[in-house]
Amino acid sequence: MLKSIVRTLTSRTVAWAALLVVVFTTCRPKAQPAGDPHSSAPAPSASATPPLALPPAPGARIEDERNTIAVFKTSAQSTVFVTQTRVVEDYVAGTLQEVPAGSGSGFVWDDQGTVVTNFHVVEGARSVTVTFHDQQTFEAKVVGLEPRKDIAVLKVVAPAKLLVPIHVAKGEQVEVGQKAIAIGNPFGLDHTLTTGVISAIGRQVQGAGGVSIRDMIQTDAAINPGNSGGPLLDSSGQLIGMNTMIFSKSGSSAGIGFAVPVGTISRIVPQILKTGRAEQVGIGIGADPLQKLERRLGLEGVIILHVPDGSAAATAGLRGLTRTRRGIALGDVIVGIDGTRVQHFDDLYTALDQHKPDDTVKLTVLRGEGQVTLSIKLAVLASPSLI
Repeated sequence: MLKSIVRTLTSRTVAWAALLVVVFTTCRPKAQPAGDPHSSAPAPSASATPPLALPPAPGARIEDERNTIAVFKTSAQSTVFVTQTRVVEDYVAGTLQEVPAGSGSGFVWDDQGTVVTNFHVVEGARSVTVTFHDQQTFEAKVVGLEPRKDIAVLKVVAPAKLLVPIHVAKGEQVEVGQKAIAIGNPFGLDHTLTTGVISAIGRQVQGAGGVSIRDMIQTDAAINPGNSGGPLLDSSGQLIGMNTMIFSKSGSSAGIGFAVPVGTISRIVPQILKTGRAEQVGIGIGADPLQKLERRLGLEGVIILHVPDGSAAATAGLRGLTRTRRGIALGDVIVGIDGTRVQHFDDLYTALDQHKPDDTVKLTVLRGEGQVTLSIKLAVLASPSLI
């Protein structure tokens, strides 16, 4: 019996021992191979070299970058470099010679060789050249000028492959805050691109023609000397304006640039191509934009110098200066239009510029010791010297 008990205990002991071995072997952590990311080995010391960040994939760009690049590739070939020369007299040698007198930008308007730029870029030029994106240069002819809008139209004979017209926005409403892209040749650095936003619209700025240009676009896209005449584009690459001037005390970009709106350009350019000059609506009187006589006499308003026969002004009964035995006698002095006060020539021009042919306006004039109000029907002016 004792032997039987011993055998029973021994078998049970062996069984319990085997069970403990199985449990111990199962619960004990397994040895991890070197380099296993789940290893419980101690973390590397702080002095170990951290892994390098992977670079972006080739060609990775944000959407705004891709848009700007696409607009430049599309429109740069339509942007040109405009250079003018003038004749200078050498008083020592007694000779005349042509010298470079200024440069600016421009853009191809159509596939017939029409190039549009600013009036002040070609003002007083003896000759004008146009350089395309591939650096080919051609002589250009001035077709017509509109100083009061600072617009000039040129004609150049060049290979058809170079005449890539700019895309002109039609009926698009320009809004403050939208993207603005300027391409031009600032300081002679050809095909320079700058970006920004439309800062304001409807600005009235004094132009090169001595009167204010209405509805100008203000932008913070960097515009510098040499950008004049270049295109201002939207994010779809369409022309929304022509870069014209900057507001800066230093003469360089201060984040305030102005562009002639595309609506004005689209109206003026076809008129110049058709007749050689811009169509202007007015009352048909002769007046001095510099107002020398008004300043001499200390008068506010616009003195009517002369009234051509058959003009709308003559039909309405307006009077100009007359000669007497004592000298020159004043006729009518315009002091108001449609109830708005006219103090300067610019006031009269700006008011008339908002009208169309056959519109009727009411003029208030000083005549002798009193005031007279006359109704006058506007017409297309026969001469750019009239208003």
